[in-house]
Formats: sequence, structure tokens, C-alpha cells
Amino acid sequence: MGLILDTNFIIVAEREAKRGLTTTVDRFFARRPNESFYITFTVAGELACGQSASPKKDWERLCRPYPILPWSTDISWQYGEIYRSLAAKGQLIGTNDMWIAATALVHGMGVVTNNVDEFGRVPDLTVVPY
Repeated sequence: MGLILDTNFIIVAEREAKRGLTTTVDRFFARRPNESFYITFTVAGELACGQSASPKKDWERLCRPYPILPWSTDISWQYGEIYRSLAAKGQLIGTNDMWIAATALVHGMGVVTNNVDEFGRVPDLTVVPY
């Protein structure tokens, strides 16, 4: 199946690595030794905005361990489906989170996040807390 790592997961991983900790992220990966992990084009963009990803070589280091799932027309359509569904209920979530969710649904993957409340609003999305 594969799992998409939300931006907050990568940020926690970076913070723990800088502190030399073996905690949340390491335990999560240890429980899933045969799983494949990815990030989306949106997650890569969000990481590029952060101070810890500047200069570009640091951003590349953050992204390198994970294949980046690119944009596609199917993802755009799925984004629209998610938007309409959530807007009709008055439960919109962040724009980038909808892109991440759309990418996950198109690829048949779950999303690893600590933002369970928002991602949990997306119909049929598998949300994996860490």
C-alpha cells in the first residue's frame, strides 16, 4: 500500500534527529519495517518554506529519503471531490492537507500525521496517527 508522511511527521523527525533522540519517529518506523514511505509534492513545498530547509541542500536532505509523489490530473479531480464534500458539511481543512489527502486517495495510500482531526474528515482516507 505505502504511506504518505505529512509535513508534521518530517518536522518531528528532523527535530528528533538534531537532538539525537530515538523516540517517536524511530519507534513508528520500527513498527513498520516492510512499509514504503512517500511524501507529496505539497509536503516537499511545505518543507521548502521552513527555516531548517534553507539552504536548498538542507531541503534536499529532508526530502531525499522519500520518493516524492507528483501532481496529476487525477489528483486535481480528487482534490475537487474532497473540497466539495467538506465544503458541503462546513468542514473544510487546510488547502495543502486536501492536496495531500487527494494524492493519498489516488494512490491508495494512507497518511501518517498527528493532525488526525482534520485528515479524519476526508471520506475514505486512511489516517495513521504516530
